[in-house]
Amino acid sequence: MACFIVPAAEAVITTIAARAAKSKEASSESAKARLDGAEPLEAEKIPFSRKLGWLNKMLWGGSVLLAFEHVWHGEVVPWFPFLTAASNPADAAEMLHEMATVGVLMAVLVTAVWAGMLAVCSVIEKKAQKKEQKEQIEQKEALKKALSAEG
Repeated sequence: MACFIVPAAEAVITTIAARAAKSKEASSESAKARLDGAEPLEAEKIPFSRKLGWLNKMLWGGSVLLAFEHVWHGEVVPWFPFLTAASNPADAAEMLHEMATVGVLMAVLVTAVWAGMLAVCSVIEKKAQKKEQKEQIEQKEALKKALSAEG
């Protein structure tokens, strides 16, 4: 009946949080690390605001799709009180129960999938950073060998 309202409310909150995070991110598109006083190592790192944007897109998309489905089945109407269940107190209690169970479960599930995406992304970023560090060390060693061969 109104289960789409819970993920939509979470989407509103995360949209605000993403905009706040984006305004605080100056230029942290890459993480810099120094190895033994060498030049900074550039490892691509996805900003948190972009990652939060992934959650926003999943929440908004799911909420819009669910709202459309509820309109299709006549549970949401274009006149007040908009939700047909809100017009009857008995139906309103059922609607609130559905929001508390199904709506919350959907929002938690989408957020859990997003957390899994973050975990995979973190592993990929760490592998890329280690690979770049290894390549830089190998380049340093090759340069030392070349310099010692000349000298």
